[in-house]
Amino acid sequence: MLRSFFFAGFECATGYNAQGEWIDQIAATQHDKHADEDYRRLQDVGILTVREGIRWPCVDFRGRHDFSSVRPFVEAGRKHGIEIIWDLFHYGYPEDIDLFSEELPKRFAAYCHEAARFLRSRQEGPYYFTPVNEPSYLAWAAGDMGRFAPHCRGRGRELKVALARACIQGINAIRAVIPEARMVNVDPICQVVPPLDRPEMTVETARYNEVAVFESWDLLCGRLMPELGGSRGHLDIVGANYYWTNQWELGREEQPLAAGDPRRAPLRDLVRRIWERYGGDVLITETTHVDGMRSPWLDYVADEAGALLADGVPLRGVCLYPILGMPEWHVRHQWTPMGLWDLEYCEANLKRKLYRPMLVSLQNAQRKAACPRSAGSFSN
Repeated sequence: MLRSFFFAGFECATGYNAQGEWIDQIAATQHDKHADEDYRRLQDVGILTVREGIRWPCVDFRGRHDFSSVRPFVEAGRKHGIEIIWDLFHYGYPEDIDLFSEELPKRFAAYCHEAARFLRSRQEGPYYFTPVNEPSYLAWAAGDMGRFAPHCRGRGRELKVALARACIQGINAIRAVIPEARMVNVDPICQVVPPLDRPEMTVETARYNEVAVFESWDLLCGRLMPELGGSRGHLDIVGANYYWTNQWELGREEQPLAAGDPRRAPLRDLVRRIWERYGGDVLITETTHVDGMRSPWLDYVADEAGALLADGVPLRGVCLYPILGMPEWHVRHQWTPMGLWDLEYCEANLKRKLYRPMLVSLQNAQRKAACPRSAGSFSN
């Protein structure tokens, strides 16, 4: 389905963090200045598909749209043969919008319509969009924990529904311009277990694993609150974000289960659960580790992907995200090495430094993907 099974994602979060500081990860990593070179590097390592962001608060000025900041990425993609999955709402939104108001879905739909028009006139298909990135996480972080704007508490469920309503209307607006556009609806896939000192918490963990994890996808496909207008066509491609932090004891989300904890579920089981619930195409839309764990983590994910395909699950790709090292959202001076390229200051520029152990793992995975007879082949 995609030009390369293993693809890349550029961290594109915007918004106000837990301290109320403005963040713009595309600018912070200087990806906006180096889009051409970044895409060329991807082509050099055999990556031909990317997740890329259109920063909503940087293009929408009280309903007037200026997409000039998007042109470098469109041009770089065309030049280097890179197809793009466009992320339209990655935490940040224009300051004059109230996320809980009736204005949100209208304003978001207008923005999606104009973004689709802009890209239709400058790109050849196929066209892929992620309308709202991680609505479940954003609802929790911004609606319950106050970590992102609008820094609320106790309104997570309300925000999740508001985001679903906006997403559905945004998808309708995109398809009014590009009827064949594919949607990649991205959310974390997580699992919780009862704490060792609270083994009786099985009902609570079951509700989280079997209900809460899927709520945003269920809203989009109309299984929940069909009055919002969702359908299986709105859900389309399900994108699962998965990191080593995505399994924890209930109530202790800041303490991920250790790698060797027998309560950890294999990634293949979590992805299979999505496919069995919704059917259709599935992507792993974010995954990576930090420091020296990057290479073994990619080896693990590649093995899990191969096992899923061997079982007949239509996994269409795995996104290495972020592909560049990045500053922490809430501690902006702290840089985390978690991509295929680390970033180092060289005068005024951030130099891209290849992390070779991860490249070796990527090349091994790509060789398996290219071999149609290998057990658990990635060919799709």
